[in-house]
Amino acid sequence: MRRRFFVEEFKGDTAVLRGEAAEHLGRVLRAEEGQLYELSDGRKIWLGRIEKVRNSSRNGSEVEFSLVESIEAATPSLRIELLLSVVKFDRFEWCLEKATELGVAEIVPLAGARSEKRLISAAEKRSERWEKILRESAQQSRQLKPPALFPVMRPENAFANSRAGCQFIFSERLDARPIRSVQMGCLSKYISVAIGPEGGWTDGEIGLARTAGYFETSLGEGILRTETAVISALAILRYALSE
Repeated sequence: MRRRFFVEEFKGDTAVLRGEAAEHLGRVLRAEEGQLYELSDGRKIWLGRIEKVRNSSRNGSEVEFSLVESIEAATPSLRIELLLSVVKFDRFEWCLEKATELGVAEIVPLAGARSEKRLISAAEKRSERWEKILRESAQQSRQLKPPALFPVMRPENAFANSRAGCQFIFSERLDARPIRSVQMGCLSKYISVAIGPEGGWTDGEIGLARTAGYFETSLGEGILRTETAVISALAILRYALSE
């Protein structure tokens, strides 16, 4: 299966790959003229043939392509918004990677009441790194484009701003309904999934989510780490709600 790379634009019957992706393709993968790769500009996908490779530490690497034929872009049957509480960055970034592989369309980092304050204050400086993780994960998993990454929000703002047709907030509380019982009533193909911090949601946050239309639901017995909850919730909902 051919590798896929993201380009800024298709210009006529050509495209140019720049930056770290071009560096990786040119130096690590040892790209050569005539090789074929898939290219996406976030809207369309083309099969591209390498015409020229320029490896330059001073001016930046570039790989020039001629466009051979268009490739049908698969449209996801489910659009997923992930509201993800900020946790320790190694775990948070692992969540970003796996959520991208599972086809999430939008990611909103949350500054929950029980999120570590030092992590929240440092999160803004990590946005460039997080965008890179999303981009590389989307290329690896052959997505049309990376998920949209939003600035860190307070949970109440994220809940109120969501326009998803079905909204789920995952909780370990005893009165949370099993996921099977709530997902069966979801008829929308645009869903929102909210995952709390290691310390869990506060009663106030659960109340605000419910007011905004979120169903409080459970992934079963036991307390899951954030990254485990992310993969479990997304995998279950994709299986249950995708066509």
